[in-house]
Amino acid sequence: MLYKVKAKIDKLQMKAFFTALTDGSIADVEPEGLYIVNAMQRALMTGPETLEWYQRCHCETPLKHEKEMVYDKYLNDIETTLVYEEKNDIKGKSFWDHLEESFFDDSYSY
Repeated sequence: MLYKVKAKIDKLQMKAFFTALTDGSIADVEPEGLYIVNAMQRALMTGPETLEWYQRCHCETPLKHEKEMVYDKYLNDIETTLVYEEKNDIKGKSFWDHLEESFFDDSYSY
């Protein structure tokens, strides 16, 4: 099933969320880890603390495992709406770009 998801970010957890998204911690969690990373790469900031995206899930309770594994640690007030197709109706700034701009440390030298 396909869901349109809306959530509030926990600003105090965003650095930890970005680290977990980029260091493999989330991607390595079976079976949904890569789906979560991909969803966050597509998610859009639709307000100062609001995040929206589309995500497929086949759980009886929408995003049950994803919430338990990841989302509940970093996001609040998660709302899911069953939809039948993904539309181009979410407008905003890339969540991934927001995280990179806020938390990527480019001062590291190799």
